[in-house]
Amino acid sequence: TLKETLWEFMKVDIYPNEPLFFKEIEEIRQKGPAHWKQPPIVFKLREKAKALGLWNLFLPVDSALAAGRQGGGLTNLQYADCCEIMGTANHAEFAAECCNCSSPDTGNMEVLARVGTEEQKRMWLEPLLDARIRSCYAMTEPAVASSDAGNISIDIRKDGEEWVINGRKHWITGAANVDCKIMILMGKTSPGAKAYRQQSQILVPLETPGITLVRPMMVFGDDDCPKGHMEILFEDVRVPLSNVLMGEGRGFEIAQLRLGPGRIHHCMRMIGQAERALSLMCHRADSRIAFGEKLSSMGSFVQQVAEIRAEIDQSRLLLREAADRMDKLGNRDAYTRKLLSLVKAVVPSMAQRVIDRAMQVHGGLGISQDTFLSTAFAGARCLRWADGPDEVHWRTGGKLELSYQRKESPLYSLGLYQHDRSKPFRAKL
Repeated sequence: TLKETLWEFMKVDIYPNEPLFFKEIEEIRQKGPAHWKQPPIVFKLREKAKALGLWNLFLPVDSALAAGRQGGGLTNLQYADCCEIMGTANHAEFAAECCNCSSPDTGNMEVLARVGTEEQKRMWLEPLLDARIRSCYAMTEPAVASSDAGNISIDIRKDGEEWVINGRKHWITGAANVDCKIMILMGKTSPGAKAYRQQSQILVPLETPGITLVRPMMVFGDDDCPKGHMEILFEDVRVPLSNVLMGEGRGFEIAQLRLGPGRIHHCMRMIGQAERALSLMCHRADSRIAFGEKLSSMGSFVQQVAEIRAEIDQSRLLLREAADRMDKLGNRDAYTRKLLSLVKAVVPSMAQRVIDRAMQVHGGLGISQDTFLSTAFAGARCLRWADGPDEVHWRTGGKLELSYQRKESPLYSLGLYQHDRSKPFRAKL
C-alpha cells in the first residue's frame, strides 16, 4: 500500500539521512545567501520519491481536477495519514521536501490550482508541481497586527496597466531560497471598499525590480536556512494588472481558501512530531534507572504516557473530522471552518506539551543536538503563531460555535426548567 511504501521510504532514506540533511544545510549557510537552496540530499531523494509514487500527495483529487493537472490521487483525509508519517522526520518538513509536499508551496499550488488562470497555471503551477521552482506567500506586515487580516495594508495602486507595490512584509517563509521565483502577495488595492473587499492577492515574480530581501528573521537563533523567514522591502514594484488572482478585492476569499489546507497540513505533521517524541520518551525511560527502578516503571511516568496517548489521539480525531468535511463540503462550510480553527488551536499546543515532556525525561540531552527534540519543540512553538496565533483560532472557533448554537443546535432552545412557584415549600407564618 501507499502508506507501507512511505514508511519504507522513511526508514531507508529519511531517518538515516537526517544528520546529512543538517550537515549540508550548515555547509550552504557557510557559503552565503547566494547558495541558499535545498541541500543535495533533498534533490537526490526527490528522484526516488517520484519513482515510488510519493510525489505531490498533498494535492487533493478535487483540486487536481479543477486544475486539470495530476496530483497524488488522494483525498484530504487520505493525505492526513501520509502527511503525519512524513511529519515524523527531523526537520519536520525534510520528508515533505523530498515528496514535494512542503510549505509554503503546497498552499500556493492549491490556490493556483483552484483560482489561477490557465496562463498562471502554465507559468507557475506546472513548475511548482515539478519542483523546478519554489514559492512564498507574503501576508504578515511589521507595522500592523497581522493576525487581523483586515489590517494588511501594504500599498498596491493602479498605474496604467500595472500594479505598483510599496511597503514592507516580514516572516515571509521560503523567500530566501534562490529557487523561489514567485510570490503570492496580499495587500490593499481598494481602501475605499467594504472591509472585506479592500485586499487583493497578486502574483509577484521574485525577480521583479524593487524587491529587497532585507534579512532572515531568526527563530530561537536559527535563520531556517535555506528557506528563511524574510523581511522584504517593496519599492515601486510593478507587475501587470493581469497578475491579480480571481479579481480585485477577492483577497479574503483566497486567504480562506489557502489557509485551510495550509493549516491542516502543518497540524498533520505536528501529530507525527508528537508521535516520534512519545516513542523517544518511552525508549529513554526503558533504558534509564533511577532510585532503583526504571523510569518507565514509575507510576508518574506511566500516567504521563497514557495522557499523551489520549492527547495525540484526540487531536488526530479532530483533525481527521476536519479533513473529511473538507473533502465533502469544502473549507467554506461554516462547521468545517470551525473545525479547522480548532485543529490549528489544539494540535501545535498539544505537540509542544508532548515534546516538552519528552525533553524532561531526557534531562540535558533533551535540549541538545543528540535528539530531534529541540528542533521539534521550536517548530511546534512557532506554529502557535504561524498561519494565525492560537488566540485568533480560538476566537474564530468560538464565534462559529456560538452561531451554530443559536441557529442550528437542536438543544439550544431547551433552556431552563420552569417551576410552579405558587405553592411554597413552607409558607411564612
